[in-house]
Amino acid sequence: MHRAKALLTAAALAAVTALAAPASPAAAASTVTNPGFESNGASQTPTGWSESGTVAASKSEAGGRSGGYRGTHWSASAYTVETYQTLTGLTTGSYTLSAWVRSGGGQSAAYLAMKNCGGAQAQAGIPTSSSTWVQVSVTANVSSTSCTLSVYSNAAANQWINVDDVTFTKNGAGTSLQVKGGDLSSLKKNEDFGALYYTSSGTQGDAIAILKNAGMNYARLKVWVNPADGYNNKARVLTMAQRIKAQGLKLLVDFHYSDSWADPGKQVPPAAWSGYSLSQLNTAVYNHTYDVLNALKAQGTTADMVQVGNEINPGMLLPTGSTSNWGNLSQLLKSGVNAVKAVNSSTLVMLHLAEGGDNATFRWWFDQAVAYGVPFDVIGASYYCYWHGPMSGLQNNLNDMASRYGKPVIVAETAYGFTTAQDDGESNIFTSSLANTCGYPASATGQRDAFQAVVNIVKNVPNGRGMGVFYWEPAWTAQAGAGWDPTNPSSGNGWENQALFDYSSRALTAMSVYGSM
Repeated sequence: MHRAKALLTAAALAAVTALAAPASPAAAASTVTNPGFESNGASQTPTGWSESGTVAASKSEAGGRSGGYRGTHWSASAYTVETYQTLTGLTTGSYTLSAWVRSGGGQSAAYLAMKNCGGAQAQAGIPTSSSTWVQVSVTANVSSTSCTLSVYSNAAANQWINVDDVTFTKNGAGTSLQVKGGDLSSLKKNEDFGALYYTSSGTQGDAIAILKNAGMNYARLKVWVNPADGYNNKARVLTMAQRIKAQGLKLLVDFHYSDSWADPGKQVPPAAWSGYSLSQLNTAVYNHTYDVLNALKAQGTTADMVQVGNEINPGMLLPTGSTSNWGNLSQLLKSGVNAVKAVNSSTLVMLHLAEGGDNATFRWWFDQAVAYGVPFDVIGASYYCYWHGPMSGLQNNLNDMASRYGKPVIVAETAYGFTTAQDDGESNIFTSSLANTCGYPASATGQRDAFQAVVNIVKNVPNGRGMGVFYWEPAWTAQAGAGWDPTNPSSGNGWENQALFDYSSRALTAMSVYGSM
């Protein structure tokens, strides 16, 4: 259990509810006072921190992350409480508030916030992580000389959070992520079937421009070899690349080496390559990769980064390229990598796995890749909190990958739902039961907080090796004819409730996360 050591009686709680006037801000400096809750040990009033609301629910107690004590919100009755301090004497600029947190989950709201800083309140949700400390960060511009740092909980009886090791730093030029990305693979098909896009205020515009104006600087496009519907093939990728580069964005090309979706559950060779030997597959991989990338280069839209395979946990081009035969798989990967570098030696190569919280799989897979001499520049991970475990697992895995292999890491796919309602006849992938596994509500703010939490994890990878994040299919809204199955024109979209445009095709608040990256 991670709650207060002593239970409070109902009478004691009533005596210190929100009706009591909160103390004046305890801190009057430009740095955090008592950031580790160590100054006066276990206390109802931690030194340097003020409390408002059900103040008895806020305290410091034994069991810190790095020292002897931690901050805690907990009560035997339902409560709403804020623990905060106001810093003064600040100069204007971008600042980041970070803290290590744990949570038993079940709160109506629990977040770290920067407020009264001269602009709108910025906050990051505290995810459920009952046994492991997770670092959460929120970034905002300070345009006045003061800013209030806040830890807030609105919770049912016996629900708790812990917080420790709070930091508040002014950001320099090198603190933002290099890659602020989105996968736009389905945009062209959506538009061709009539999809329109709007800013949050209702002004119609180009979806790419709307995302760019929110802060996106990198677009990802998948490539299928010979898809039945003619989308995501070489010709369509060339067209989209021109639009992407015209907006000043960088380009990641994601080779699936298939005619349709390639992921951990299926790595099916293209029909044209059926029955190929290993030697023939090596030649096909090289030629296909070179052909697409050289065509992009010839039209002045050279790829900045390339994935050789998509979510290749089991290998690619199965059964020949299975991880049960790393000798074969390593040859196929090298064929792809060699083609990338032959077109442009400065294009970065990413190797990409799913299950971003599964450190054991990542270690085993990349150890094999290194042992077999497969060259790569970037480690990519898909991470969906409703499938791939708690945020702490992602953080631990990315930190370990960056350290173990000395490579930058990218979350190549992530997303979250802003609703569980459907906008077409296709069942949604993201449902209320999946939302319950993450601890973020299926709402516009829940989507924003879940996205922000992933971004914060990547920003906190040590030694600046957190390279970036791609949101998966932010513009894939429900549009009749533009469904998921290239072989079935009547298929629908099970992803529309995870797009960054709502059911009126207006930009959602989660798009603002790009501005914090």
